[in-house]
Amino acid sequence: MQLFMALLAGLVFGLGLILSGMTNPGKVIGFLDLAGQWDPSLALVMVGAIAVSAVPFRLARNRSTALLGGPIRLPTATDIDRRLVLGSLAFGAGWGLAGYCPGPALASVLSGGTKPLIFVTAMLAGMAVFELLQWRPRGGQPKAA
Repeated sequence: MQLFMALLAGLVFGLGLILSGMTNPGKVIGFLDLAGQWDPSLALVMVGAIAVSAVPFRLARNRSTALLGGPIRLPTATDIDRRLVLGSLAFGAGWGLAGYCPGPALASVLSGGTKPLIFVTAMLAGMAVFELLQWRPRGGQPKAA
């Protein structure tokens, strides 16, 4: 049942990305082009997503298990550190250069285009490099996440 619900959630998310036009890199670039032909539609999609998810997140704070019985693990970190800032800058730079973020890129791979496939391949390579650096032994201990 959990696998089916994960698949259903992924399909709804992907369909929402496609219907809202967020799989179109031109739409993303238009949102980031503050000095030119700015397209605010991405901001509206973000506000809509925050509004839809606010209630379930609020309810989840008072629960220890999900509706399907699994544990609820909400983020607890509140520190803004060097890793967060550098990661955010890298994410934003990649988003601005390619016009994709991970969700829309994965949804776009199914369209058969080479650009989203190149983006997803580069994204996976970057994740692999991070993991290699993250777990590189230093004094016999892996680095803390």
